[in-house]
Amino acid sequence: MIKKNSNRSGTEIKVLAKHIHMSVFKARRVIDQIRGRSYEETLMILEFMPYRASYPIFQLVSSAAANARHNMGSKEADSFISKAEVSGGTIVKKLRPRAKGRSYPIKRPTCHITIVLRDKSIIEIQEIQNGDS
Repeated sequence: MIKKNSNRSGTEIKVLAKHIHMSVFKARRVIDQIRGRSYEETLMILEFMPYRASYPIFQLVSSAAANARHNMGSKEADSFISKAEVSGGTIVKKLRPRAKGRSYPIKRPTCHITIVLRDKSIIEIQEIQNGDS
């Protein structure tokens, strides 16, 4: 499930993906590489990373940029990732049958990925306005 929200000031777009079937540590390894980078640089990094976690994160970043373009009318080239975090989700527990009627537990971890995209041009305009008054 992808949940999209924009804050009150209208300068950032928040995208949240819940229950991604992936370990928190594997997703954090990719998120740490893109935090604070521009939108175009992020897409290039995610496209060439050899990790499985890069594809859902690539989809989230693209979704956030499309949401910013549609709702706020901002350009994708002016946006950057201001906040990116991964938190642990629920653990799906299953049992695998083993020899002699026994069972072996399987734990499938999930994670929640949050990405916040901000627009550089709107931030610069707000800083100029706040500096004048």
